[in-house]
Amino acid sequence: MTLSPLARRVLAGLTFGVLALIYLPLLVVVANSVNPSQSMTWPPDGLTFEWWRRAAHSEGAREALVTSLQVAAVATALALLLGTLLALALQRYSFFGKNAVNLLVILPIALPGVVTGIALNNGFKGILGVDLALWTIVVAHATFCIVTVFNNVQARLRRMGTSLEEASADLGAGVLTTFRLVTLPQLRSALLAGGMLAFALSFDEIIVTTFTAGNGATTLPIWILNNMFRPNQAPVVNVVAVVLIVFSIIPVWLAQRLSSDVEGVR
Repeated sequence: MTLSPLARRVLAGLTFGVLALIYLPLLVVVANSVNPSQSMTWPPDGLTFEWWRRAAHSEGAREALVTSLQVAAVATALALLLGTLLALALQRYSFFGKNAVNLLVILPIALPGVVTGIALNNGFKGILGVDLALWTIVVAHATFCIVTVFNNVQARLRRMGTSLEEASADLGAGVLTTFRLVTLPQLRSALLAGGMLAFALSFDEIIVTTFTAGNGATTLPIWILNNMFRPNQAPVVNVVAVVLIVFSIIPVWLAQRLSSDVEGVR
C-alpha cells in the first residue's frame, strides 16, 4: 500500500503523539528521582542523588523489592511448568472440550484485574478458608503469567510441526526421551521469552496483588502506592519507580530480542 506524503506525515504525527503521551511521564519520573526539591517542583533546579541514597538505605523498599523478586521468580517457574504442559496438551492432542479449555487458559489475562482479584480473594478466604499470605500472591500471579508462556510455546509448537518427534518415536525413543532431546531444544527460546515476559508481568502487578496480599506481604508496587502521598517519601518513591521501570523493561527487551533472533534464523 502506497501512502501520500500528507498521509505519511499525519501518521507520523499521530505515532509521535501517542509515544510522547506514553513515555514523557516516565521521563518525568526519572527526572524527579534526581530533583533536589522535595516538593518535586518543575522544572528541576539542580541535580542530586540524595534520594537514591535514601532509597538504598530504606529497609521497607529493600524488603518490598526482595518480595517482588521472590513472587515473580516462583510465579514464573509455575507458569513455565504449567504453561508448557497446557500448550503441549492442547497443540498435540485432540479431546472433548479442547476449545473450552483453550479459552479458559487465556481468559485470566483478558479479564479486568479487579475482577480476577475479587474472584481470587473470595476463593482463598470464602471457599478455601485460608489466610492471605505470600503464597496466595504467587498463585494469583501464576494464573495470568501462564498465559504468556502458553501463547509462546503454542505458537512455537505450531511452527515446529511433528515430523521430528515422529521420527524420534520411529527410532524407538520414548515420550520423555523425545521431549528432552527433540522437543525441548526447539522450545528453549520460546520458553525463555515467555518466562521473561511472565517475570515482568508479575514484578509490576498491583491490582490482583492488592486483593491477594496478606498482612506483611508487601510487593514493590504496593509499597509505592502506600508511600507516594507521604511528603517525606515522595522523592524516594520516584527512585523506586525508576527501579521498577528498569526491572520491567529489561525482561521485555530480552524477550523481544530472543523472538526476533529466532524469527531471523527461521
